[in-house]
Amino acid sequence: MEHHSHLEDERVPISFPVEAVVADDRPAEAFATRKTLGFGFWLSIAWLVAIILAAVLAPILPIPDPGVDLGADVGLRDSPNAESWFGTDALGRDVFSRVIWGARISLVVGFAAIAFGMLVGGSLGMLSGFLRGWFDRIAGFVFLVLLSFPALILAILITALLDRNLLTICLVLGVLGVAPVGRLSRAATIQFAEREFVMAAHTIGAKRGRILVRELLPNVVIPMGALALLGMAVAIVAEGGLAFLGLSLEGDTITWGKLIADGSGRREIEDAPWVAFAPIIFLFLTVLSLNYAGDKVREYFDVKEISV
Repeated sequence: MEHHSHLEDERVPISFPVEAVVADDRPAEAFATRKTLGFGFWLSIAWLVAIILAAVLAPILPIPDPGVDLGADVGLRDSPNAESWFGTDALGRDVFSRVIWGARISLVVGFAAIAFGMLVGGSLGMLSGFLRGWFDRIAGFVFLVLLSFPALILAILITALLDRNLLTICLVLGVLGVAPVGRLSRAATIQFAEREFVMAAHTIGAKRGRILVRELLPNVVIPMGALALLGMAVAIVAEGGLAFLGLSLEGDTITWGKLIADGSGRREIEDAPWVAFAPIIFLFLTVLSLNYAGDKVREYFDVKEISV
């Protein structure tokens, strides 16, 4: 009994490190260090929403008809004023109205082009990363060819062979986005295909289609969505480049690229610089917002993926 009491006297008390307990129970500090999108992201989204709403509601907005000559009221090539915010062009047409109407086609081109790139390139990339083997080699070769071919020459070649309508321009710019989106979706698919939840789906006998749609697609679409914002900005700028080459939409269809091209002549720049600078400003702010929002989304979800 005495020996037993001696052991009890020499027992070392068990203690837990204070730092470990505090580190596991600090919700306030963890919340403070959590990644956020930031004010600039929401400011960019606000501009994009505003320009999209203005483009969609252009027919009912209280703005002049973009094709009507206003020279009798405000004068030809009138500088910006209270009646015509961005002035008028050489034919007396309201520049602000034409910029708003031009946003309709430019935004449609950007959205349709990147939607085509995501649908075709994203599907090929996911199948390539999931199936591997001969399909992966063929798809990789297609992506390599598209990336190796000069984008401008490819766009000129396609527009020269086909009619320059809205569908053709969207198709041309969409083809240019297939390879970048495809390679990104392939890399993301390979990364997530090795995760535990995909292996578990294989183990329980889930079909390939279900694994692709239910397990991989929700994870792959996150980086693809960030790239979509950047790709939309590139497509809008690319349409402007085609307009300078005279390869944009035929006829009287208004786009930002055509407006800039129409007002970029030497005489127009000297006499009425607002004709070109008004669509340039709108194009710049839209592309800047798309690029910034895309970068912030990519950074935000990259942190989430690393923490999984």
